[in-house]
Amino acid sequence: MRDTLDSSKLQTALDTVHQAGMPGIFAEVRDGADCWRGAAGVADLATGRPVTPDMRHRVGSITKPFTAAAVLHRVDQGDIGLDTPIGHYLPRLVPGERGAAITVRMLINHTSGLAEYLPYAYPSLAGFPAVGKTTPESLEAHRFTKFDAIELIEMGVAAPAVGAPGGTPGVYSNTNYLLLGQLLEAVTGISAEKCITRDVIERAGLRDTELPSTPEIDGPHSRHYEAWFGMIDPPRDYSVFDMSWVSPAASLISTVTDLNRFFDLLFSGELISPSALAQMRGTVPVVSFEGEILDYGLGLQKSTLPGLGTYWGHEGSAWGSGAMSWTSADGRRQLSVAVNLQRWHRLDASQRPLPHPIDAALAAFVRLALGG
Repeated sequence: MRDTLDSSKLQTALDTVHQAGMPGIFAEVRDGADCWRGAAGVADLATGRPVTPDMRHRVGSITKPFTAAAVLHRVDQGDIGLDTPIGHYLPRLVPGERGAAITVRMLINHTSGLAEYLPYAYPSLAGFPAVGKTTPESLEAHRFTKFDAIELIEMGVAAPAVGAPGGTPGVYSNTNYLLLGQLLEAVTGISAEKCITRDVIERAGLRDTELPSTPEIDGPHSRHYEAWFGMIDPPRDYSVFDMSWVSPAASLISTVTDLNRFFDLLFSGELISPSALAQMRGTVPVVSFEGEILDYGLGLQKSTLPGLGTYWGHEGSAWGSGAMSWTSADGRRQLSVAVNLQRWHRLDASQRPLPHPIDAALAAFVRLALGG
């Protein structure tokens, strides 16, 4: 039997993350009908304005489960086949043998072999994901750049393949999800953003969640501080940023409450069919940007915590903002948490991130929140 929510312990653990160096952190934890929301630290380092649990926040790649759910909804409707080659739907974007070999499923679970386009869109990130070989200069240069999804996809398709179609481990790549956005547009006749909004966000009743069309975040929100491994010192605010460079891959704005509601409805079968949800939970090994092996399904990460069990959800990062959302396998325990500093580590002589007190404090909070 799980522990009931202990507000005092949860708040102390959240405070510890702030004291370890995180400017601001806020979260919602649910255990059945019980709910706790908390915050620690500041939303603005200059003014001392505090963070609050209801703030809207860029949640990065937690966008991917929303996009995957929209695709699987179209699978349920008979408009898309999971094992149909992407070349059937988008022959101009992925032509020839690759288009015939790469299926929709391979795009969703990152086993397509298509490379990440990010280093080509941001020239100063040419070494990405080898962070020590990159610089953050083009972040400022592209703050208001409106990227074209087709051009970004072409960069990823033209780059050397990172694997054979369907091979494992897969390699995490935003190119896959930009292609899924084009797929949704091709089969519905509306933009991916409108499709995901209609078929997922609105159906779930998420009033504070959106795929933004402007660089600004509407409503109460924190500044988003990017440190880029000490190369931006002091960390710079990127809460105003055009997110067209990731769109259906990582541009979502949401709240911790909306994230918990989304995953609750997803896992209870209210957004996609039970058969589609079972497909979503079929995992393969995928190499992350950081070189770690993820247990990855169709837009979902699976995490097993010793002594606690299995959790499903996703992690996300944008420039200066981070978030994670996890739900226990039985659907009872949920955590969504957001932070307003990213890449807080310094690099060692071999250009690898050094441990930071935030790491242990955040891991301790997550474990406590998930029932530890």
